[in-house]
Amino acid sequence: MNLIVANESHFKYAQDICDTIAESAKVRGTGIAKRTPEYIQRKLSNGNAVLALDGDKFAGFCYIEVWGHEKFVANSGLIVHPDYRGQGLAKSIKAKIFELSRKKFPDAKIFGITTGLAVMKINYELGYKPVTFSELTDDPEFWKGCQTCKNFDILTRTEQKMCLCTGMLYDANNKKKTVEVKEVNSKAFTRLKSIKENLFLRKKEEKSKS
Repeated sequence: MNLIVANESHFKYAQDICDTIAESAKVRGTGIAKRTPEYIQRKLSNGNAVLALDGDKFAGFCYIEVWGHEKFVANSGLIVHPDYRGQGLAKSIKAKIFELSRKKFPDAKIFGITTGLAVMKINYELGYKPVTFSELTDDPEFWKGCQTCKNFDILTRTEQKMCLCTGMLYDANNKKKTVEVKEVNSKAFTRLKSIKENLFLRKKEEKSKS
């Protein structure tokens, strides 16, 4: 498996990346911001993406988004092709894009929002901490990207304070934090996700009755 920083020569994989992201969200039944091939190509061309290739076959992908005048960066769009899942590839891609983010934007805070327990655990191992949305970027363009997610109404109702996604943050300026593998309490993440889902489901039911 070859993990590389992508460039314009990899434009041919843009549609496969978009299709795999969309299909994965459909299978899991979770909300996700949609990406277009043109958007993915911009990430490939500016050197802000990592691509996993098995020979010439697309295997996985993740990219960097820059917000708030480079005060924040997000590692987004993490996806592994179904043929390569269960092999630890997602963790390798995440580590590679995290390394690239710190190299290109050494003073930025690295953050992400996700509903996926696997991604939460990988982030935690890299040094991310769960945080409230108020600690993430306030750049309106970032939150505008959530409009295509099926859970966008929740984000709107809470004035961008909460959603089914969990916010996670790595603060590069906190010298006490180190990138080391830690034991992850998966039950804690599962419980966090369950609490949020039940909370919003209950509010939705109450609203429908009123």
